Parts: sequence; structure tokens; C-alpha cells
Amino acid sequence: MEILIIAIVAFLAALLTFFSGFGLGTILTPVMLIFFPPEIAISLTGIVHFCNNIFKLSIIGKQFNKEVLIKFGIPAVLFAFVGSYALFFISNETLFSHSLFINETDVSYLQFIIAIILIAFALIDLIPFFKRLKFNKSILPLGGILSGFFGGLTGNQGALRSAFLIKMDLDKTVFIATTVVISFFVDLTRIGVYISNIKDFEISNYVVLGLAAKLSAIIGSYIGFKSLKKITLNYIRNLVAVMILLIAFLLLLGVL
Repeated sequence: MEILIIAIVAFLAALLTFFSGFGLGTILTPVMLIFFPPEIAISLTGIVHFCNNIFKLSIIGKQFNKEVLIKFGIPAVLFAFVGSYALFFISNETLFSHSLFINETDVSYLQFIIAIILIAFALIDLIPFFKRLKFNKSILPLGGILSGFFGGLTGNQGALRSAFLIKMDLDKTVFIATTVVISFFVDLTRIGVYISNIKDFEISNYVVLGLAAKLSAIIGSYIGFKSLKKITLNYIRNLVAVMILLIAFLLLLGVL
């Protein structure tokens, strides 16, 4: 049963997040956590995310923006390495707790900080006055640092990355291709750190589940790619903002 559920979630998440440039890992991880211990869930989600990025690279990766890749991608990869190692040393202390759900839920300082940053970027992209603003490319390294570090530390890299890059006013295909290339290298960095630090992880025990999830995600991404011509940049911009807000509020509630 868990294989079917995870495969369906992987398909729907990959389809939806093909346009936004993020979200597969964010959506799939909580579902994985229902069935597996955290370290296994993080590893399996990372592998599915990485394999899906390889597929997306093959169909759209060549259209990336070189300048953005260098200015944003290099800092992102470097700080993903730092954040991934920091995950095993930083104490994820609780900021506050609530009982909105069945069990009491803790919200950490990290979740709160990331959520506030994401809400700020989402509002910038939704409020008409701020929608007309464009980020100068000089801010790209800062975006790479924040996205890479928090991506390595928490697994939530894509929302910050898309929040920065959507303001660069790139062509929709170039935007998606650039996010895919950057995500690929960040994944390559953080997965290596995770697996080398997680004990008792035997990938052969999860071959069937992994194949089902990867195949479903690839099919979802392919359908998304075929639908790209029907989607406007404004739709992608609004989708990114709404998904960022959703993820931010889920972080504030301690769900993610």
C-alpha cells in the first residue's frame, strides 16, 4: 500500500512542481515520514528528487541561463555542503508548540526563520506594487547562499531558489531549466553528505519502492513538459508565490 501511495504523490507532485521549479521533495518527504524513519525518508526522497532532476535535465536542461547558474548556482552548491554538514551538528531547538492537531506539534527556530523569509518573498510577488520590482543580478549570490544553506540543512531549497529567480524576469523555459540545473548540483552535494552520515541505510531494501516513485515522478514531469507551451509566465509566477506561502504556513505549523 505504501508503494502505491508514494507513487501517486510522486506523480502529482512532479507534475505540479515542474512549473514552479520546486516542491517535489517538500511534498514527498512528509508522506515518506509516515512509513519510514526520518533518516530513511530523507534519503529516499533525495534519491527520487535527484533521479527526477536527471530526467528533467535531459528534456529541458540545455536552455539554462549561464550567468544565473554561475552567480546563483555556485554559492548554492557550496553552502548546500555547509548546510548538509550543519544538519548533524546544529541543535534544532523548539521555538514554540501548539495542539492544533491530534498530537502536540513543535516548531523549531529554523522552521520559523525559513517560513518568515518565504512569506516575505511570496508577498513581494503577490502585492501589485512589489510585482513590478525586479531584483538586480548582484543579489543572486545572496540568494544562492540562502537557498543552498537552508536546502542542505532542512531539505527545503527550492522555494527560496524560485523566490529569487522568478524576479529575474527570465523566459519561462529558461527559468525552469535554470532551476533544474541548480537543483541537480545541490542534490548531488547534499545527498552525498546525508548518505555518508546516515547509518544502517541499505538501498537494496527499497528498490521496488524507489523504482515506483522515480517512474511516477518522471511521468509527471514529462506531462508537465508537454503542457509547458500552454502555461504563461504569469501563471508560473502566481503558482510559485502561492506554493511558497503554503509551504511557509506548513512550516509555521510544524507540518514540514
